[in-house]
Amino acid sequence: MKSKKAKFNSMDEYIGTFPKDVQKTLEELRGTIKAAAPDAKETISYQIPTFTLNGKYLIYFAGWKNHISIYPVPIGSDAFNKEISQYVAGKGTLKFPLDKPVPLKLITKIVKLKVAENRKRTDKKTY
Repeated sequence: MKSKKAKFNSMDEYIGTFPKDVQKTLEELRGTIKAAAPDAKETISYQIPTFTLNGKYLIYFAGWKNHISIYPVPIGSDAFNKEISQYVAGKGTLKFPLDKPVPLKLITKIVKLKVAENRKRTDKKTY
């Protein structure tokens, strides 16, 4: 498990600090994000795994003792908000318990919404 004073240089390094079963879940999450946003770049920001797209942050994820979190939550429809409601844990955070399968189809939907938000932000022209 990660140390409070750890300084990570890569996602591999970060994920490698967790028990094998959590590493497997974090790698599944990582792969799901990559598949949904193939042009996104991997980095570490705030000492947690981060994907960026078009020079802007896209999505962060982190492993904890009892759950995995992703940040930030995209803006979605009422149906989407209902779908994620059981995972909402504070403003902008979704928590997925480690004792249950991570809903990878939902993660894909979340990432695709974040990609659409990113495109809107980067397509805006400043005058």
